[in-house]
Amino acid sequence: MIYVMSDIHGNAIRFNSIMRQIDLKPEDTLYVLGDVIDRYPNGIRILRRLMRMPNVKMILGNHESMMLDALDRFDENSRDRKYALDLWYWNDGDDTHESFKHLRKSARKEILDYLHSLPLNMEIEVNGKTYLLVHGGPIANYAAYGSRYDSLEEYAVWHRISGDEPDLSGKTIIFGHTPTAEYQHNNPLEIWISPSGGKIGIDCGCGFPDPLSLERHPAYGRLACLRLDDRKVFYSEEEIPEEVEEIVW
Repeated sequence: MIYVMSDIHGNAIRFNSIMRQIDLKPEDTLYVLGDVIDRYPNGIRILRRLMRMPNVKMILGNHESMMLDALDRFDENSRDRKYALDLWYWNDGDDTHESFKHLRKSARKEILDYLHSLPLNMEIEVNGKTYLLVHGGPIANYAAYGSRYDSLEEYAVWHRISGDEPDLSGKTIIFGHTPTAEYQHNNPLEIWISPSGGKIGIDCGCGFPDPLSLERHPAYGRLACLRLDDRKVFYSEEEIPEEVEEIVW
């Protein structure tokens, strides 16, 4: 079986709920479309678990890209490094950094080397159908939509696909990064499929604040996972407070 999920954002409760449901077997493959880290505190722990699993494949997300910029791409005392660290912290990378700092030097290097190795897009075929897995934007559309980005990587991890963005001929784009609340008003959030079927958004707001906390969000987030063999959808299971369920958009 082939599974796809995205934007775990360090939320161990939601991640563990999905892993229990799909019961991943050695012959299965799980594709993770980036943003394993940040927002919630268990990103490094989840990332290291995924790294140890031979049947997990991952692509780079904007949060992993920010981590690389902040820790490994610029001279330690450079202005670029300071700006990158500030940007990462502004995007809730501080808990991730704190966890990272407590690892052995060899473990830190292993993580950074792994993140450097991640592709920006990945193409797979399931039951004769071609899927392009991306975090933010498909590389094939870079010429048309990438003019405001400084690099191909920046476009691939930061671009937000619009509902009317053209499909890629013969391929279905599966993407994360942009919560599906941008395309439909479901509460809790649900996986979005474009009317043409050529685009599938699977970021269902796992990184949103916990609805039981004092910080509220207009929609209740959860982690989603799509099984491509039969298009079965799995959502993290947890109690949803009534006051969240009753939100009117």
